Amino acid sequence: MSKPTPISGFPEWTPAQRMIEQSVLERIRDTFERYGFAPLETRAVEPLDQLLRKGETSKEVYLLRRLQADPDGPAGDDALGLHFDLTVPFARYVLENAGKLQFPFRRYQIQKVWRGERPQEGRYREFLQADIDIVDRDTLAPHHEAEMPLVIGDALRSLPIPPVRIQVNNRKICEGFYRGVGITDPEAALRAVDKLDKIGPARVADLLTATAGATEAQAKAVLALAEISAPDASFADAVHALGVSHPLLDEGLAELVQVMQTAAEHAPGLCVADLRIARGLDYYTGTVYETQLVGYERFGSICSGGRYDNLASAGAVAFPGVGISIGVTRLLGLLFGAGALSISRPVPTCVVVAVTSEAQRAVSNRVAEALRARGICTEVAPSAAKFGKQIRYAERRGIPYVWFPGTDEGADEVKDIRTGAQVSARAEVWQPPAADLRPVVG
Repeated sequence: MSKPTPISGFPEWTPAQRMIEQSVLERIRDTFERYGFAPLETRAVEPLDQLLRKGETSKEVYLLRRLQADPDGPAGDDALGLHFDLTVPFARYVLENAGKLQFPFRRYQIQKVWRGERPQEGRYREFLQADIDIVDRDTLAPHHEAEMPLVIGDALRSLPIPPVRIQVNNRKICEGFYRGVGITDPEAALRAVDKLDKIGPARVADLLTATAGATEAQAKAVLALAEISAPDASFADAVHALGVSHPLLDEGLAELVQVMQTAAEHAPGLCVADLRIARGLDYYTGTVYETQLVGYERFGSICSGGRYDNLASAGAVAFPGVGISIGVTRLLGLLFGAGALSISRPVPTCVVVAVTSEAQRAVSNRVAEALRARGICTEVAPSAAKFGKQIRYAERRGIPYVWFPGTDEGADEVKDIRTGAQVSARAEVWQPPAADLRPVVG
């Protein structure tokens, strides 16, 4: 077999990085559950007509296709694609199971997703997301939109990462403002504004003219709105100062003011109202969120989401929702690349039990069994080499303790190979310091 060639965009972490990832996921999961979100996992594939019906995603969807599929046969696997986010499959799940769910339904979902993007630092084609959503039947109270940043703020503060800043906007503000200045295609205007950080205001103005039919004056007004940013509810005064009025604009301003006031009360400094945030997916209808990792702003958002009213509906019954998603792989990839995350040892093992001779391996196995029964990660040395070699084996793997089984006349002893301290011990009662029991992420 020839040497395999890596495939870009499909990360494979080292064991140490994987342990960091698992620690991060455990803390995120714990926060979600403390806020009352229940776990859910959906299938990896969805019908293509569902994946493609909302937003600019057609170029990103991976198809599911059998190698020997009959192109002239009935639609089957060829009509399926891998999901590019977790919101679309969640909306489908709600529709299929509405009769079994209690509303408002609060769920979290931690799964892989796939997007056919161009791989680059912090952007992958296969990656892990951690989502929360709240969905209700017919109507969803606006206070749920204010709750989302608080949950995410707590989850991200629990991690050994730099501080974050959550940028919030409301699509109703944008759409109402655009309609107020006379733009007849507000969705095209939103898509143009969503590219502001990538292509700059001059090219966005050209895009507004070309795709949304905006005049020069209208494009100038749209860009003026996008420039508004404030760490509190004062953004509303800045919008009013632009002299544009529309009922949808007023509705969006009231909702975003509530989000900002709630954040200021419970998590000062966490949120900033930033009216350039649009989010490219068309299914968002209210508050939208993007999250910057302080010091890594040039890489874009590591956590995003928003309010959606029309993604899940069955006849006259609608299931509006709001959700936000942490790009776990994106976040970790950026920090791994910067060398900003570490772990105290690259294996879970706390103790290596030495083997005095192969004839006595059963003795070492019994010690290991007793330690494991008490929650201490333990392995038995791979060979009955000289004790110095067994100690070096532990050193190379970062394992802090070596256990030496005693003879019939002597007691067992355990050695901290970092300090050289060695003491008598019994497997039934010995306990390492809490900091050594499990690898520590820092």
